[in-house]
Amino acid sequence: MIDIPDALIATQSKYNGEAGRAFIAALPGMAADFLERWGLRRDGDAWYGVCALVLPVVREADGCRAALKLQTVDEETAGEPVALRVWGEASAGAVELLAHDAVTGTMLLERLDGHRALSGVADVREAVRVVAESLAGLTAVRAPAGCGLRGLGDAAARMLGAAPGTARLLADEGERRLVLDCAAAVREVAGEPGDRLLHWDLHFGNVLAGPGGRWVAIDPKPLVGDPGFELFPALANRFDASAVGRRFDLLTEVLGLDRGRARAWTLGRVLQNACWGGESGERRLVPEHAEIARRLLGRG
Repeated sequence: MIDIPDALIATQSKYNGEAGRAFIAALPGMAADFLERWGLRRDGDAWYGVCALVLPVVREADGCRAALKLQTVDEETAGEPVALRVWGEASAGAVELLAHDAVTGTMLLERLDGHRALSGVADVREAVRVVAESLAGLTAVRAPAGCGLRGLGDAAARMLGAAPGTARLLADEGERRLVLDCAAAVREVAGEPGDRLLHWDLHFGNVLAGPGGRWVAIDPKPLVGDPGFELFPALANRFDASAVGRRFDLLTEVLGLDRGRARAWTLGRVLQNACWGGESGERRLVPEHAEIARRLLGRG
């Protein structure tokens, strides 16, 4: 038997509706099936996020300490094992994939320290540097031809198409101009969306401590595109308006990015989040996101 956290039940119901409730109902049986199928035994309390339940396990055959990740298969999770395999072959700094079931999306992963995330590092500048170094390793890898992952070009086209309507929904004139300026910046680079394998969600909580003190990236939402599209979470996490410029400088320096392109694609993340907010009926930008855009546009 497994205890399913109330928070996971709530988020699955909120974001996935009936499919999310069906996933929760199936979790105990799914866990039992994979524990038996892959020869695993439980080894501690479950961890969870917005979309997945993770069980610490030990593989009976060789004593390997691992993590059984149970999740739904959707547009975001379908590409995760593809990216992890590619990064694993390149030793790029992502969590190791040990086994995967394509039908259910279940994965057996390298065991990391779920209680020691980069979000707990007191020195924020050091945390940003770790993210930068992690991104440098991940985005050094080109996406294989025909990998089937989503592309930044399509995402850019969607956000540019939605930008005028998103701007009209906003209650504040300054924010309306900000969204249109973000769209103008994205339009300048949209013709060259890039070919690197992106994580798309490398915030401080998605970097965990691994064996030997190394930091390891987890939970990607893979995308093929320009590394400049990866910087936004490290600017928004533990937000400090006065540090936006310094963090941006550090990230672009460590990754060796063209600052103009990185700026444009980071403004693209602000635009993308604004478009998602508009789909939910939001009439104001997230204040921190608006401030990041203003700072990168030289208005802060």
